[in-house]
Amino acid sequence: MAITPQEKLRLRKIIAELKEQKALHTEFVSVYVPKDYDLVKIIQHLQEELGTASNIKSSVTRKNVQMALEKMIVHLRQYGRTPANGIAAFSGNVAATEGKVDVRAWSIEPPMPLNTRIYRCDKNFVTDILEDMMMIHLVYGLVVLDKRDATIALLRGKTMQILQKTHSEVPGKFKAGGQSAARFARLREGALKDHFKKICDYMKDQFLPLGNNLKGIIIGGPGVTINDFLNHEYLTGELQRKILGTKDLSYTEEFGLQELLDKSEDLLSEEEVAMEKKVMLSFFTMLRETPNKITYGEKETLRALEMNAVSVLILSESLPDEMVLKLDEQAQAGGSTVKIISIETREGVQLKEMGGIAAMLRFEIGN
Repeated sequence: MAITPQEKLRLRKIIAELKEQKALHTEFVSVYVPKDYDLVKIIQHLQEELGTASNIKSSVTRKNVQMALEKMIVHLRQYGRTPANGIAAFSGNVAATEGKVDVRAWSIEPPMPLNTRIYRCDKNFVTDILEDMMMIHLVYGLVVLDKRDATIALLRGKTMQILQKTHSEVPGKFKAGGQSAARFARLREGALKDHFKKICDYMKDQFLPLGNNLKGIIIGGPGVTINDFLNHEYLTGELQRKILGTKDLSYTEEFGLQELLDKSEDLLSEEEVAMEKKVMLSFFTMLRETPNKITYGEKETLRALEMNAVSVLILSESLPDEMVLKLDEQAQAGGSTVKIISIETREGVQLKEMGGIAAMLRFEIGN
């Protein structure tokens, strides 16, 4: 599944808070519980670590580690069972002065499934896994093919996951003895069609269940083969609409996927920018043609939110995280759509200069 901008903000908030904390000794506890893992076993392991902590030589460190583990055990017990995506939990004495006590615990059910189990005691909380998730908010389908092979994969952030491989029964270019050239050509053409149909079936099976989380599909392979594949209309309209572009490749399988990724940076970056530009273009068009159906600036937009007049709330990523999260909750409670816009585009900079908050309205509101 893809990470929404709102989930990304919540992640960024907890990561920032955790990274602010610094332990005087190796005494901060970080625990990552994978999805489907028995939470009872994690708690048992922490209880064992609690016993082992009594061997720590430094009395201050020993006390702080024990308090962190006790806090973690109590905190995890409140869950009862492991949530669908697992848990990332953290605890420790965050008092900045030696001898002071301020033991806190944090936890989050991550927006993507955890597959890694971690228990670590360190001077800093382990946040790199959550930081990686922040980068994985766009999901793309990748397909590399030629007349003999095809590989289907998914790209999440910088991580590529191979979903399916297939091999065709297309015979080589030289016919077997005793066959006429025409018959051999027909056999070859029929096998190629079967190969293409099989690729399409696999694409449907792997990509369509992703729904709106699939941002686009990029297809790579020899140019002539890609054209044959696309021109025969084997793909359904839904998949056709998802195709961002094609790339001429020299390889297939894993080498081909890497080559496709290297050659597709332009398509991937343009797609993310295009989504934001589309939202802002709609807003600026309404500003020009129906100015009474939009608001911008904090005061006017908050007033429109309170009147439940907002259809689409547009927030700049430059706003404070707390403010964005609060406005997001308020908007969604009123049935509004929320779009979070970066400041990496000209339109995003314009939004920032307009106060960082704007809205397209369901109906006009008076002064």
